[in-house]
Order: sequence, then C-alpha cells, then structure tokens
Amino acid sequence: MSKAADNHPALAILVSFSGEGGVERMMLNLTNAFAERGLPVDLLLIKTDSKHLDDIHPAVRRIELGSRHTATSLLPLTRYLKQTRPPCLLAAKDRAGRLAVIARALAGATTTRLILRLGTNLTAAFAHKSPWRMGLRRLPIRLLYPHLDKVIAVSEGVRQDTLAVSGLEPDRVQVVRNPVITPRLLESAAAPAPHPWLDKPDQPVILGAGRLTLQKDFHTLLRAFAALRSTRRCRLIILGDGRQRQALLELGRELGIEQDLSLPGFTPNPYAAMQRADLFVLSSRWEGSPNVLTEAMALGTPVVSTDCPSGPSEILERGRICPLVPVGDWQALAKAMAAVLDDPPDRAVLDEAVREYEVERSASRYLETMKLTTSHTDAAFD
Repeated sequence: MSKAADNHPALAILVSFSGEGGVERMMLNLTNAFAERGLPVDLLLIKTDSKHLDDIHPAVRRIELGSRHTATSLLPLTRYLKQTRPPCLLAAKDRAGRLAVIARALAGATTTRLILRLGTNLTAAFAHKSPWRMGLRRLPIRLLYPHLDKVIAVSEGVRQDTLAVSGLEPDRVQVVRNPVITPRLLESAAAPAPHPWLDKPDQPVILGAGRLTLQKDFHTLLRAFAALRSTRRCRLIILGDGRQRQALLELGRELGIEQDLSLPGFTPNPYAAMQRADLFVLSSRWEGSPNVLTEAMALGTPVVSTDCPSGPSEILERGRICPLVPVGDWQALAKAMAAVLDDPPDRAVLDEAVREYEVERSASRYLETMKLTTSHTDAAFD
C-alpha cells in the first residue's frame, strides 16, 4: 500500500488487469491522470497479471480483492463498499459493472455512484454466438444496467449499441474519448527501431498491431498485402501474439509473401515501430474505439481502416481523413493502402483528428461525468 492508505478515497476503480491489452493501458492512463491531479484513488484489482501495474502512480492505493475471476469477486467487493463507501466507483468492462451493481445493493452503499466504462460494441462481440446464448448475455444487462448512475461509452457507435442492448434512456449513456495520447507515448516513439526493416527506407513498411485473433482479421490484411505487393515492393509487420499465429504464417506461405511478412510477436514498445512505418492498417471486424489507430495518427503515421463497428468512422470522420473500407474486403483494402502510400495526409490533419484523445482532456471529461473535482483546474481543457 502507498502513503495514501490513510486517505478516504474520492474514487474507487474496479478493473481486472489480465494482460497488456488496450483496456489495461487505458485504465492505467486514467488512474495516473487522476492521481496526478491529487484525487485519492483506490484501485480494486480482480486480476494482477499485467506489467502495466508496475507503472501505477505511487499515490494510488492498490487493493487486491483476492479473487481470480469477476464472478467470485462479489463478496470482497461487497465488504469493501460496506466498509469504505467511496463517493464514486468506476467499473471497467461489462461484467465488472454488473458485479458492482449487485455488490452495492448487498452493501447498502446507496451514496456510492456507479459509473461503467464500456469499450466494446456488445452486439458485434455477441454476433458469433447462438441466439439463445446472445439472449442470456442480454438479459442481465437489461436487468442490471438501469441501476447504474451513468455509462461512459468510448465512441458514439458504442453508445448507440449500448442504448439498443440495454434499453437505457439516452441521457444515461455518455461518450468520453479514450485517454490514448500521453507524454509517455511520444517519448516511447523516439526509442530505437524494434525491427530491422524499419531502418531501411528502400521500400515502404506497412504495420498492423493487435492480438492475433478472429476480431482483428489479419487474414484479410495478408490478402490485401499480397495484392499490393504484386504491384510494388513493400513489407508487412504485424505486432502481437495469439492463437492465429500459425494460421497466419501458413497463409503467408500460400500467398507467397513470407519473405516480406514478419510476425515478431508481442512488442513492449510498439510506438517506435508506429512512428517509423509508412502506413498503419486496422483490419478489424469490430472494435469499441481502436486505440492503435488513434496512436498511429498521433504519431503522424497515415492509416487505413475497415469501417467496423465502432470507432474508426468517428476517428476518420467517415473517411474524410483517411480511407475506410468494408470489413473483410481485401480488394478494397489493397486499393486504399496503395492510395494512401501514394498520397498520404498532412500530419496536421492527423493531429487535429485525435485531439480529444489526449489524456488530460479525457480525464477531465471523466471527472465531469463522475461529478468529481480535483486540486488541479480543468479549465485549460474545456
């Protein structure tokens, strides 16, 4: 525990740190931004399997609930709320939000406001499930979400989907952009190139990043790259690891692109690669608000994205900033990649498009939504 252990928290944050993914990174950025402003924060941890926890601000009080799963965290969370009664609890992800509703009721902590941060398009995430399983997922949302004080959606697409799935009134769900752009991101981008191809300007390097899963649809990216490579010299790097790694390598061999395809696995600092790449491509089937797309643009790298639900269309202003292509359409993706390589957008246009994703702006919006104040003024970000 930190020196803040004796302070009564103004905010409790309930989150499961189960890796180095986008949710964990966004909650790290938010938590640290709140602490920097002097807000007493309790970080309630369901899981602690993440290197991001090494970077938590020292003023944050870390409380491990002693459970490895959200479903078995009910009793320790109830005890915490009954004993501490923080003015506000921010829960990250759907399951944590539903858990918080039940725990608050059991604890009788009626003065604690409950805020849920949703970073996923629920309908798209459920789409591969059978109708009866989808119904089972929707039922607890319909029953429990009305007991939340507010839902924060990371994009307008996620907001509209949440309204449809939950049945909440429109004023109960508010969009706040992710705290993506931090001073550390910009500093990390200046590190040495993590791949030898990025130090060789003889041919363009295209970059993808994310877990190697069905959601990210890197199979479509490989097919688009193969089509592009048939007309010009170029290389493709995909940062990340996952179950589909072997399948992607086999597809690369089938397409005859293995010499210009690299899957180096998880990279602790992807930003040094993002800044040096000639093009970043998001090929996802669905997202909430794709942080990697925002990060690449903040670093001045041109992008191409699928028009997946949700987020890319909002970031790219429906294709005005950079091209959007249909999900799964490798021909359209190849054409868009070629067009951006030939005529990349101005850096200033990219910067302006992601301004609302700066960490201080995002933190200010969260505090406004949670009705919390800090010792630092937010006037500069209004």
